[in-house]
Amino acid sequence: MKQFFSPLVEQAMRVAAHHHRNHNRKASLLPYISHPCSVALILMKTEFDDDESIAAAFLHDVVEDTDYSMEGLEAEFPTKVAEYVAVLTERKTSADGSKRSWQERKVEHLEIVARASLEARAIVLADKLHNLGTMLYDLESGEEIWSRFGASPDKLLWYHRTMVNKAAGNDEPLIHLAKACSAMLSRLEAMIGEG
Repeated sequence: MKQFFSPLVEQAMRVAAHHHRNHNRKASLLPYISHPCSVALILMKTEFDDDESIAAAFLHDVVEDTDYSMEGLEAEFPTKVAEYVAVLTERKTSADGSKRSWQERKVEHLEIVARASLEARAIVLADKLHNLGTMLYDLESGEEIWSRFGASPDKLLWYHRTMVNKAAGNDEPLIHLAKACSAMLSRLEAMIGEG
């Protein structure tokens, strides 16, 4: 019988909510936790609805964007969860502590994702789908969004399209998520062309 309550998912949601408690989505007052919640909801609509994947969806930005360390995550959560989160975590600084460029981070991340497990790539696609969807939502609501990012619209679209392709690979279980992302990208490109 399917279990509807998962202590692992509850723990992940609480850790994410705690560590993102002072964060908002880019240029908005929307609490940041709405993003990992949305990524988890997207995953729950797919076949990647196991507890480890959903827990990692909640936690996918905590190491990258908060003071929560990968060591802390590895100590508190199962190995699979930590492995999935590691795939979704960009290295923002070099070994000497200097900030890495947007391009350098993204190129490295694309290569990491291309070699990742099916489950980790599903979380990547759910993350991209939510980010693209919110970008579209904001644009269609009349908001200016491009100044929020550290790259031009063309570079952002290049990155998202390349990431969707690398994450999807040729894997049948990921086709629906990849197609949904591609449809969002096409709409964004059309809006840029009109603007």
